[in-house]
Amino acid sequence: MRVPRLILPLLLLMGLAACSTVQMGHDFNLSTFESRVERGVTTQAQVRGWLGAPAGTGLAVDTGGTRFEEWTYYYGEGQLANMSDARLKILQIKFDRQGVVRGYSWSGGQK
Repeated sequence: MRVPRLILPLLLLMGLAACSTVQMGHDFNLSTFESRVERGVTTQAQVRGWLGAPAGTGLAVDTGGTRFEEWTYYYGEGQLANMSDARLKILQIKFDRQGVVRGYSWSGGQK
């Protein structure tokens, strides 16, 4: 049985892609962010200047009913062939109504 000419290159590309690294989001340095940010002082404009535009925005409500604007930054990378070794880090920043940092949380990755 003869394999069509386009099948072989397609199989070769799929094999190469399975070994390639995938990246999503924009990488950021958590240590640098932590050294610059000051709760109650740092503004949205300053955060945007350091990290760029957030990957997502939303609303967070604490247990007392206070609403905060929340910005999310994330970065992930890994091999398609073995995503168990993938690295993912997420930074979420809460701002009050005046656009001032009230808190943040991060997970994953290294600082």
